Amino acid sequence: MAGKPTLETVAKEAGVSIPTVSQVMRGTGRISEETRKKVLQAAARLHYVPDARAASMRSGKNSEIGLVIHQISNPFNAEVISGVSDLLEAEGYLVSVLDARDDLSRQDRQLEAFIRNGRGGLLWVPAVGTTEKTLDFLATHAVPTVTFLRRPDQSAFDHVGIRNAEATASATKHLADLGHRNIAFLGGTTMTDVRKERIAGYASMISDRNLGVPVIWDSGDKKLAGLKAMLELRRAHPEITAVVCNSDTVALGACLSLMRSGLQPGRDISITGFDDIEDAAMATPALTTMAVSPYQLGRRLALVLLDRLREPGMPVSISEVSAELIVRETTAAPFAG
Repeated sequence: MAGKPTLETVAKEAGVSIPTVSQVMRGTGRISEETRKKVLQAAARLHYVPDARAASMRSGKNSEIGLVIHQISNPFNAEVISGVSDLLEAEGYLVSVLDARDDLSRQDRQLEAFIRNGRGGLLWVPAVGTTEKTLDFLATHAVPTVTFLRRPDQSAFDHVGIRNAEATASATKHLADLGHRNIAFLGGTTMTDVRKERIAGYASMISDRNLGVPVIWDSGDKKLAGLKAMLELRRAHPEITAVVCNSDTVALGACLSLMRSGLQPGRDISITGFDDIEDAAMATPALTTMAVSPYQLGRRLALVLLDRLREPGMPVSISEVSAELIVRETTAAPFAG
């Protein structure tokens, strides 16, 4: 097998000088169309790929963006990543995605690797318990950074988030307006800032409507976990007629749990989700949810980073998205039968 193609081998193949090949690859210099075409054809034959790291060192610009997130397999995260990638790649950037899984040591290794390999910017969901030391580390290396969903204390980075308390208060109000008086909150296992805010919104509406003591039930953020947690919730609290879920994934699992028990979501027990992933509208029955349009949220996240890259000295930007209640088939008035 031949060795890795270089500027020198492309120049020899095309019958031109090395500087000419370099200028063609960088799109600079006064090169004739005939010569440019000859160089590009030679590069294609040899499978030559320009060294992006060397180019970034020369230009001072790096076109690789790092994205550190948790649980890539979560459908919400997958749609966010698609939104980020589609927008940034259209702008000439390459997105590298890593899953920190809410592990501080893993997160620190990934952040160090991104900096060591010279990423041009960072999109980051901070792990639970992220310390000031990590924030200082990123600030020291002056990496253009946008935090997502979770915003650490003392953070001087741009941020894109969701108005979580407002959203779950709206979901709980929807259920109370339908006539439900025994409403639980289902989802999450650790008290992240996001979960705290969502529980606070739910609890505030329970208090405002005098609906008694809030019922908060843990669940992992997967369909199977939602299924099992819903069974346990119903055994412990058979009076519950409606559930506000922390995510669509949990809500879809809860709906499946009801159907396996011979119950109908929206008739026997009402269920609301959070996110509006694609499966929410496609499920049977279709899921009522608080929509934040994860794909569009990813695009917004990418736009904030692009603004920072273009205007490094601009003031810190804090952007929070309101969720929209989308009423489908899993919520209705309490069943009187």
